[in-house]
Amino acid sequence: MSSNNNAGFLAIELDGAGWDGGAFGSLAQAVLAAESAGFHVATFKDTPEAGRSNALQRAAYAGPVTRTIAVVPEVDTVYTEPFHISTQLASLDYVSGGRAGWIATAAESPEAAAAVGRSFVSGAALGQEAAASIEVGRRLWDSWEDDAVIRDVATGRYIDVDKLHYVDFETPADFSGTPYSVKGPSIIPRPLQGQLPVLVSAALVGEGAVPADLVDAVLVSAPTPELLAAEILDVRARLGASIALVAELDVVLDSRGQAAALRGVPASERAQFVGSPADLTDYLEGLLREADGVRLHPGELALELDELSRLVLPELRRRGLLRDPVQDGTFRGLLGLERAENRYATAEK
Repeated sequence: MSSNNNAGFLAIELDGAGWDGGAFGSLAQAVLAAESAGFHVATFKDTPEAGRSNALQRAAYAGPVTRTIAVVPEVDTVYTEPFHISTQLASLDYVSGGRAGWIATAAESPEAAAAVGRSFVSGAALGQEAAASIEVGRRLWDSWEDDAVIRDVATGRYIDVDKLHYVDFETPADFSGTPYSVKGPSIIPRPLQGQLPVLVSAALVGEGAVPADLVDAVLVSAPTPELLAAEILDVRARLGASIALVAELDVVLDSRGQAAALRGVPASERAQFVGSPADLTDYLEGLLREADGVRLHPGELALELDELSRLVLPELRRRGLLRDPVQDGTFRGLLGLERAENRYATAEK
């Protein structure tokens, strides 16, 4: 895939771009600026607000205008229908040319529960909801075999119905929420990648929550930058080497002659780096030697992205720490994953 396969990747959260009247006039400008800077992944936070498109819609808009950067929305697994999530994400994979992924979230949200008229979900039940939703999504992506679309003009058949499969999913007996079942198959063909990479918070993965074999990467958080590297090592020891680890880091940088500390640092539960681009580069060098990737959350997108593109990413690339962007590559390829086999087609061989 790249001449530096052992190097890492950088993701950037584009929350707010193109909708809040900020420095970027459009989402397209922001995602193209991130791609031009050399970021490998753009993520979109799922925080519904009046007059704002959701994360999936923003990712779908960003996909067709880009060529190298993966587009990965956060999508809730607790208060959204798994069948709809699966089909919308498969569509995203098509419009992005195979560069889509899914950050599956499961957070306590009384507001979201009230909005859809569901009972509030908390505690261990969040992990169960996430696991069930991801399992449904993966089964539905496999419910069409890769060659199910035949477009046979002579017989008037568009699809080979023998290559569509029922997924027959039912929530487990110990499911804490409202039980449900999904028959399938999906309403659209299998995604270009076969299976979209699925990312979740490391805190959701483990015994009694989301099984490790359901996810491709985990997001690792810690309260401070000093604790983040240690947390990565702990998660690696717990989950093994087969899952990619992505460190979560807020960044507020010295910019345009103003010290970062004087710009105002927003409150956050994530580790925060506040300082110069040069110091951030050194810190990321150490972090990328332990993690497979880092997702940066800019304090102010336009200011941070300017400093990152001019001073941080070029130096990381010079040091051989970043993978080369691949035009028309896939998100699975970035993560070092082969194209996924279809469980139903494989089962019938």
